[in-house]
Amino acid sequence: MASSFFDSPLHAQLFPTGEAGRLFSDSAALRAMLLVEGALAKAQGKAGIIPEISAAAIHRASLEIQIDPGALAAATGTNGVPVPGLVAAFRSEMNAPEHAQFVHRGATSQDIMDTGLMLRLRQVLLLAENDLRTVLIMLADQAEAHAQTPMAARTWGQQATPTSWGAVLAGWGMPLADALQALAGLRDRSLWVSLSGAAGTASELGPDVPALRAALAEGLGLHDPGRTWHTDRGPVLRIASWMAEVTATLGGMGQTLTALAASGIGEVQLQGAGASSTMPQKQNPVAPSALAALAHQVSGLQAALHASAQHQHQRDGAAWFTEWAVLPQIALSIAAGLQIAKQLLSNLAPDERAMREGISAGQDMVFAEALSFALARDMPRPEAQAATKNLVQEALHSGSSLSVVARAAHPDLPRGLFDAETRMGDAPDAARAFVARVRAL
Repeated sequence: MASSFFDSPLHAQLFPTGEAGRLFSDSAALRAMLLVEGALAKAQGKAGIIPEISAAAIHRASLEIQIDPGALAAATGTNGVPVPGLVAAFRSEMNAPEHAQFVHRGATSQDIMDTGLMLRLRQVLLLAENDLRTVLIMLADQAEAHAQTPMAARTWGQQATPTSWGAVLAGWGMPLADALQALAGLRDRSLWVSLSGAAGTASELGPDVPALRAALAEGLGLHDPGRTWHTDRGPVLRIASWMAEVTATLGGMGQTLTALAASGIGEVQLQGAGASSTMPQKQNPVAPSALAALAHQVSGLQAALHASAQHQHQRDGAAWFTEWAVLPQIALSIAAGLQIAKQLLSNLAPDERAMREGISAGQDMVFAEALSFALARDMPRPEAQAATKNLVQEALHSGSSLSVVARAAHPDLPRGLFDAETRMGDAPDAARAFVARVRAL
């Protein structure tokens, strides 16, 4: 249950997880499970399944008693799950056997662990939501300021056509806004309570299991799925998939910023970039690289998580163990990614001069598409494309710009054809649409 990689002091500043890091400690896991045990007893007391006085005692104790994770290590190693040891320790700490005998009545370890996991994932999603809103505001602020700032768009790493820095920011921001708006539905469809008993049949949970499960869900602020989901890992997969989508978008942002900060391009400025141990001229794009690395990690972890969703029979130890090992890493990856993104965006600035010079240094090749359509007004489209290709080759061989070569061959070309500010298409509008969407969230 420990977060391993993210716990390392060497990595703590490189991959900061913020408040989310504490949610995947052993202590946090046990605290969540105790809350479930207390809420279950309370619901059972109201339903008359156990004495109300015992339910009250158990619920109160679940809020007060602290269990040392180290004390459960041996039992967890033997049982494969921490709940038997936790229940035994909880009963002992209550020091009231007449009430403690009713702890965990009719439930199974998976009910307690899965429900406790959902309590923690609820907090992870809340933290992610807050960070995501901050990231979106930072992207929107800069997109608004640079909706009209021209630069070269790149496809396959090559200069393509003019775009704007604001539109580039919007390209990252729009999927993040989609993710933010998807959260409400994700919570409804995935933050589920689990209460199904030993083999998912709820055989010892009383005469009205649906009512008891609904009461437990209400008491914990989770959703009632209305059924057993022990071997249905859909809720976990959906939450992890949402996290992976956000992390992938942040990773793409990191990849692009790494490229834009590269020597010879330098179209963005990254304050606080990393130093080399032996090359003093270098300013390494550490934060963008960290975002890409987290996305790479989550991509691999998702494959393992999907494999772990294949449970044999009514519970599968190997599949479940794999989920325990993988899911925290995914959750902490999105937490770290959002923390890094906030830091990165607070220090990110476009180099407008470098962006304009990049277009010129590319010999105005970003206007090749516009040129072909301009020529097509006076000749068939295939001929215009062929003529444009010939002009591109002439510019490359002569070392001149495409605009000079083209105007020499076609003096009547429209004014502004080679003006980046007028050739950005709907890029400025895309930037402003993103800004408006963020302001309305």
